[in-house]
Amino acid sequence: MINLKFAENLKLLMQETNVNQVMLANEIKISQSAISAWLLNKKEPSITSLWLLADFFNCTVDELIGRSNF
Repeated sequence: MINLKFAENLKLLMQETNVNQVMLANEIKISQSAISAWLLNKKEPSITSLWLLADFFNCTVDELIGRSNF
């Protein structure tokens, strides 16, 4: 599984930007259930999903997965 830091970082970014799961799902064209699974560490995002998230939150994939700080 992906480092637990991903779920923590995604939650933090969503809180900081006032974005909920449904809003994020609509913006990056991913199902809300996929986002829920990521937040619960039940599934890992694909590389494409990581790119979409990084673009949406204006950060790097490394920052998302905890390899570097925001």
